[in-house]
Amino acid sequence: MRITRVYTKSGDAGETSLVDGSRVSKSDARVTAYGEVDELNSWIGVVRVGLNDDQLDQALEKIQNELFIVGADLASPMTIEVPRIHEEQILQLENLIDLLLEELEPLREFILPGGSEAAAFLHIARTVARRAERHVVSLAAEAEINSQAIIYLNRMSDLLFVMARIANKRAGVKDISANFSARGTKS
Repeated sequence: MRITRVYTKSGDAGETSLVDGSRVSKSDARVTAYGEVDELNSWIGVVRVGLNDDQLDQALEKIQNELFIVGADLASPMTIEVPRIHEEQILQLENLIDLLLEELEPLREFILPGGSEAAAFLHIARTVARRAERHVVSLAAEAEINSQAIIYLNRMSDLLFVMARIANKRAGVKDISANFSARGTKS
């Protein structure tokens, strides 16, 4: 497929087309869900710009391509044939999580997002993945969708959390422990 025009003007009245050609409001739950996945993909692109880790970068590039599949999956009613996320991709995420966890000490406390720049951006991507997952769950309450998309996004946020910890470790930066004992000051 070749994209020859960026603008079509067909969405100027607040509607867009789904993959099957049907028109829906741009505020439709389906559009919101795949829009959140698109934002997640963009944040992963931001992560990759400053990442100096070939293993994580290659994994994230693969994930970006899979997120296009998730977006197409969510933009397509189940009655039409498009590429869809399958259990195999979820198992690959789980295998990567397990592999990366072997390099980390077990968590003994909650950690704050941050540390290295790469870890901070991975944490942003993680929270966007969680938000995307919530919107896909909302969509599933309204329409039939591929349930594997929800599971994929759930694992994705887990993986991004682990990647943030790995990015800190490999950069020689300690995770930041959450401090629950902090008290507000009285005025």
